[in-house]
Amino acid sequence: MTESVSWDARARHEFGTAAFTPWEVPDTSGPEGPAEQPFELPDFYLPYPARLNPHVETARAHTRAWAWEMGILDPGLGIWDEARLDAMDYGLLCAYTHPDASATELDLITDWYVWVFFFDDHFLELFKRGRDIAGAKAYLDRLSAFMPVDPPDSPPPVPENPVERGLADLWARTVPAMSADWRRRFAQSTAHLLEESLWELSNIDEGRVANPLEYIEMRRKVGGAPWSANLVEHAVGAEVPAAIAASRPMGVLRDTFADGVHLRNDLFSYEREIGEEGELSNGVLVFERFFDLGTQGAADAVNDLLTSRLHQFENTVLTELPPLFEEHGLGPLERLGVLAYVKGLQDWQSGGHEWHMRSSRYMNRGSRDLPATWNPPLGPVGLGTAAARVDLRPGLSGPGGVGSYTHVPFQPVGPMTPPEIYMPFPVRANPHLGSARRHTVEWARETGMFADLAGVPGSAVWSERKLRVFDFAVCAAAINPDAPARELDLATDWLTWGTYADDYFPAVFGRTRDMAGAKVFNTRLSAFMPLDLAPTPPPANPVETALADLWVRTASTMTMQARRRFRAGVESMTESWLWELANHMQNRVPDPVDYVEMRRRSFGSDLTMNLCRIDHGDTIAPEVYRTRTISGLENSAADFGALVNDLFSYQKEIQFEGELHNCVLVVQDFFGCDAAQAVGVVNDLMTSRVRQFEHLAATELPVLCDDLGLDADARQTLDGYVQELRDWMAGVLLWHRETGRYDESELTRPPDPEPVPAHGASPAPVLGGPTGLGTAAAHLGTLLVG
Repeated sequence: MTESVSWDARARHEFGTAAFTPWEVPDTSGPEGPAEQPFELPDFYLPYPARLNPHVETARAHTRAWAWEMGILDPGLGIWDEARLDAMDYGLLCAYTHPDASATELDLITDWYVWVFFFDDHFLELFKRGRDIAGAKAYLDRLSAFMPVDPPDSPPPVPENPVERGLADLWARTVPAMSADWRRRFAQSTAHLLEESLWELSNIDEGRVANPLEYIEMRRKVGGAPWSANLVEHAVGAEVPAAIAASRPMGVLRDTFADGVHLRNDLFSYEREIGEEGELSNGVLVFERFFDLGTQGAADAVNDLLTSRLHQFENTVLTELPPLFEEHGLGPLERLGVLAYVKGLQDWQSGGHEWHMRSSRYMNRGSRDLPATWNPPLGPVGLGTAAARVDLRPGLSGPGGVGSYTHVPFQPVGPMTPPEIYMPFPVRANPHLGSARRHTVEWARETGMFADLAGVPGSAVWSERKLRVFDFAVCAAAINPDAPARELDLATDWLTWGTYADDYFPAVFGRTRDMAGAKVFNTRLSAFMPLDLAPTPPPANPVETALADLWVRTASTMTMQARRRFRAGVESMTESWLWELANHMQNRVPDPVDYVEMRRRSFGSDLTMNLCRIDHGDTIAPEVYRTRTISGLENSAADFGALVNDLFSYQKEIQFEGELHNCVLVVQDFFGCDAAQAVGVVNDLMTSRVRQFEHLAATELPVLCDDLGLDADARQTLDGYVQELRDWMAGVLLWHRETGRYDESELTRPPDPEPVPAHGASPAPVLGGPTGLGTAAAHLGTLLVG
């Protein structure tokens, strides 16, 4: 980066609701007069050579005629004319991004991109400039009728404008050749692309610039790269198998591709979007405002994040796809299809860059004098050939490159004084705190948590004294201030189990880097959460013993749908430990975006938030929880809790455990700054997430309720859920301030000389009842009494 990061937190603390004047480009004039561009384009990491499709001229001619036919070039609209379409050259874009497509396929893909860019400009002129939110909603509501997943019962409405006319034509030409699974995914990504334009419009209307985490999440939907990834499948003639489409590796490939495309576009489009369109959804602007950077420094930081995301893409392909293929038993053709899709995403990244360097739509002065048919020097392409490119220096030296694999673990960092943390929500007390403390100690003893492992003396993960010092009941009581004693005991036990399992996993599998054993352990855990409450296998360790008990106590009163959701939350947490182990095996400090998104899982946010939903019943439809507003509330709360943990656990994890998964360390690695500066960044991220939560609850939630026509009961339930999330954040912060788990005196204390029989030597009954095969139902009676 050419400009050091300023750590003045004042502007960033007000960032979440900061007002910004649209159509204002920062002053970049110097002593010699105005600069030609707001910033100098950075050195890009370009690991894949761009190639040009030989059918570029036919695609240009075809899409020009198609645009006239659809009415896109209608002079009466005053949006595009033929000269402007030719200058933007979407035929060249698609010829670069799909170099191996046939002529017919390239025509189709080019028409799609003409349509989506025209939609963006059409929406701008009709609704963004005038900030007409009501008109925008009506406009977008009609578009879903033109992209049916299944054959409709009645014909679609008659198109009323070029956007509707073009969508109807493209849908009919695209979906017949694809599977129902692909059609569903493509319809969803197209809908996100269209509907989330309202988010951009709302931010412009409020003069609000998003925080970095919010921006990355929403840009994936608004920017349309997931939609582009779906079209890559169509272009290469190879669908991602449905069995793995929702897996972590495929999701990471899609998301890193999307982030790379969008961040690159933000760099090239900054001048037009900020200066001409009044746009607020641009990564350079986001970094300027949040990190208090000048425009050049913000552009360099955005390019650093782009570089890191490209490295994450490469790492996922090389380290996560091979085991994914084996675990799902994919056949040779399926594997080749996935690799063709990966290559298609690589082609899009490199080809998209070449087009940005040439298109009149973007800030690229000095670069468009290259011939339109120019190609980079010939060389090998595809997986494993990136090193054949000579322009790899930005990638090797930038974030995610070689430096991310060189961290020295167990460095002394000393205790860290937590900064002042913004928390506007008060802590409420639960009167049953004392009884929950006593209960969870006895429960942990009965489930074997104080026992030595595998008969090895002194190998116990915890002792009773440690558990009393940790004091999870304080957290549970603050998170659940209105819970009766029985529910508070259950919540405390879940927190105790999640933390014990999180400590057990690295103690057993981390030191030996035993990935095979870790996967067996993780797979077995699902057997102790049977959806039908059937008997479970005999537990082999305290983690399984305690989980079997917790599941019966929790799931017996749930609907089947709620059980599935709750179990998925537990599995999400435990599977994230495999990701952490994989990074340790590589000694790799995670990419910052991948870290934050996985940290929500490893912290167990889904698990504890699902505990809040148990009492919601069927009052709220599942699709309401999947809306952008509710997801935003949950992710904001989850990120706050996880980052609080990273601040308080920094010394424990970095100095005493050799941990790589701490946001303070991730920020240090990304920015090349010291720990104190990184703490400031993490605290600012926490503040921005809480302010985003406040904004969503106060501004967007009432609108969501009105849009969905929710009745009084549903609104009351959602209001209660928001309060539960407030309690959750305040409770997590309180516990970190009061627990002794992270005190240096506790970290340096010798192991407790507490002789406990090895787990399994003389099994103790769980809560006074039997364990093992056929015994899960024995606990139902006690749960249903009272």
